[in-house]
Amino acid sequence: MVTLLDGADKKKLQVKIDRFRDLGLPISVIAGEAASRDTGHYDRAIISPGIDPAVPLVQNFIRRRIDMIGELELVYELCKCPVVAITGTNGKTTTTQLVGRMFNGCGVRTLACGNISPAFAATVRKSSALDIMTLEASSFQLEQIRTFRPRIAVWLNLSANHLYRYNSMEEYREAKLNIFQNQTEEDFAVVNLRDTLPPLRARKITFSAYQQGGDFELRDDVILHHGEPVLKMSETKLRGLHNAENLMAALAVGAAHGLGHAQMTETLRTYTALPHRCEFVRRFEEIDYINDSKSTNLDSLEKALMSETRPIVLIAGGKDKGFEFDPLAEIVGRKVYQAILIGQMAGRIAAGWQAHVPCEKADSLSHAVQLARAHAKAGGVVLFSPGTSSFDMFKSYEDRGNQYRALVLSLI
Repeated sequence: MVTLLDGADKKKLQVKIDRFRDLGLPISVIAGEAASRDTGHYDRAIISPGIDPAVPLVQNFIRRRIDMIGELELVYELCKCPVVAITGTNGKTTTTQLVGRMFNGCGVRTLACGNISPAFAATVRKSSALDIMTLEASSFQLEQIRTFRPRIAVWLNLSANHLYRYNSMEEYREAKLNIFQNQTEEDFAVVNLRDTLPPLRARKITFSAYQQGGDFELRDDVILHHGEPVLKMSETKLRGLHNAENLMAALAVGAAHGLGHAQMTETLRTYTALPHRCEFVRRFEEIDYINDSKSTNLDSLEKALMSETRPIVLIAGGKDKGFEFDPLAEIVGRKVYQAILIGQMAGRIAAGWQAHVPCEKADSLSHAVQLARAHAKAGGVVLFSPGTSSFDMFKSYEDRGNQYRALVLSLI
């Protein structure tokens, strides 16, 4: 018997409850406050990665010492093929898709899943027909693992994020480091050279677009492997140093799997960036409008700024996630000539930036686009890169990016 516990009101869950009944599934549902007070006996509890372990519902299980694992651990127990797992604050989805596209283009059967859609649980039944599973793994998913052991683990980067859930950057870092905890000398760890990590048992392959000395590095717009040219960025459809690192990580995964450079680069050249990631929307009145709504932390905002050489009007701000925007004041002052600020963080961002760049607050995204248009100069860029989450004003970063795109396309 399976019991589903959810802190939401039962009325909000009724559609799912009805679906379970229609499918004839033996699932009972306990909702609302009753879920946090439940005293039922269970052999094992599976915690959804979206649920903070600090909430009363989970604490109830911890106090009762009920065996508890995460969705990632549960599904890994059912997986019939090796796994490549990709984590990092930024670039996970792009790199996961790059690896999936590269493997399949080289005849290596894989599915890209995990924190990216579809879920690992939705694809694991197909794992017996795959050579390797390509998995995006978030810090939330990695919190509750025990035996999860990726054949190839990828560490892209680390910057401040999710500090509303973690008590410190160190706690956030430790959750991500779990990706390496069960690896052995037979496995591979693909890691960013810029990050200082504890000793790893797996064989390391390093990369960096920002400094020299990695196994993969960038010089004069060319990705090199041990000094040998592999791929020109100008031959790909991706731009920016952050995407150069995503490509390097994918190439390193392929190298760990035994693929040749010529095989891999043929497919990587054709990959197109996903929506909401420095997406070109429109050129209007000699101004380019860029949608970087996926920017949900400071590192992604910084990389969006670094990828531009033209004058920028920046639209930023959103939900308070527990970090300040002050560390970006200097680069904003160099790259941006006008900041338009929205959401819960608008006032605090303005306080930290106003000595470096003129700041103006907007009461809606529509207002922000109108202000940006008024300030923008021919030959410049209006960059929508919020640098934090969207939930104070929007359903998701996709919703926010779609609204921005629609507003820009409606300009006349």
